Amino acid sequence: MIQILFALVLAEMALILSLLFRTPLRTLVIVGLDRSKQGRGPLVAKSVGGTVLVFFSSTLYGVFSVQRRLTEAGFVNPTDEVLMAHRLLEASLIGFSLFLVLIIDRLHYYIKELNLLRKFNEEVKNLKNDYEQRKNADAEMKKTEIKQPKLQKLKSEE
Repeated sequence: MIQILFALVLAEMALILSLLFRTPLRTLVIVGLDRSKQGRGPLVAKSVGGTVLVFFSSTLYGVFSVQRRLTEAGFVNPTDEVLMAHRLLEASLIGFSLFLVLIIDRLHYYIKELNLLRKFNEEVKNLKNDYEQRKNADAEMKKTEIKQPKLQKLKSEE
């Protein structure tokens, strides 16, 4: 079980690293996370998360029961010590895995929000540039309108 938990933690760390740096893999990860949050994805994620949480609480209960046995006996039993170390390792890996899942979810959310804000900012810049161009074009039109009557007046005097 510990090998599976180590593999899970390493995979989650790799996923976080791929989300942190702008690479082509990042876009694939974001698309995959988007698709996993559609349809039945959230229901499956919540049920798997709940199962892992129950397993985490069971492991913690086992740690506390072994610790209680150690304090009641008054001496350290090598079997209980090995059992305690194994359960503590399992509990820490599961807890760390749950924490990394939360980090992945928040990173995905912030990256999506950042992309939306960048698009909105780009649209505002484009609108501002269009407004400035129209304003400059209107100012030039007014200058030419002012010059045209003077030219007509000069032509009519000749």
